[in-house]
This record gives sequence, structure tokens and C-alpha cells, in this order.
Amino acid sequence: MSDLCNLKCEACREGAPTVTAEEIIELKQKTPKWDIISVDGIDQLQRLFKFKNFAQAIEFTDKVGELAEGNGHHPAILTEWGRVTVTYWTHKIKGLHKSDFIMAAKTDKLYGG
Repeated sequence: MSDLCNLKCEACREGAPTVTAEEIIELKQKTPKWDIISVDGIDQLQRLFKFKNFAQAIEFTDKVGELAEGNGHHPAILTEWGRVTVTYWTHKIKGLHKSDFIMAAKTDKLYGG
């Protein structure tokens, strides 16, 4: 499991720098199941999690919500039958911060790897 799980999210202020290309390479190696997507020119970290049914998807959604609230870093979550899509990015800086990768690793741990 990634050592990112042991880190705390940092409060991100408006104007803080996004992660560099070099940092993305390093952090992406620690969160290999996540994709970097661009939405309206904003880089985001996204992963699809699969489940056997809607009840399991809702249960996972609730756990991700609790994790996000506890860390003060909130993703976009799309819950569907048998699947949950989680997307992290730092709204204040309109891009990716190390905290997004930390939360991705913590979300992986909730899922079981």
C-alpha cells in the first residue's frame, strides 16, 4: 500500500501551485489505478470502482464521504448500479495538488487496494 495513506491532506490556499509534471510522475506511480483526466482544462484524478450491486456501491460511497469529510478534501462522486466513480482535484487552485493523490491512496485503501 502506498505511503501516501499515512500522510495528511494539507489545506490548500487559492494561488497555491499545482503539482509539477515531475511530481505527477512520482505520485502517479503510487496511485497507478487512477487516471488523470482534463475537464474544461482542469486536470483531475479519477478512478472507477466496481461492485456486485447497488447496495455495495452506496456503502462505498458513504465510506468515501466520511473519509472526505474527515480530511476536509471532497471529491465528486458518481454512484451507479455496481460502480462508483470518484474524482479528486483541488477546486481552489483549479488543478491537482499532492492532497488529491493522498486522498486517492486513502480511497484505494477503503476499497481494499
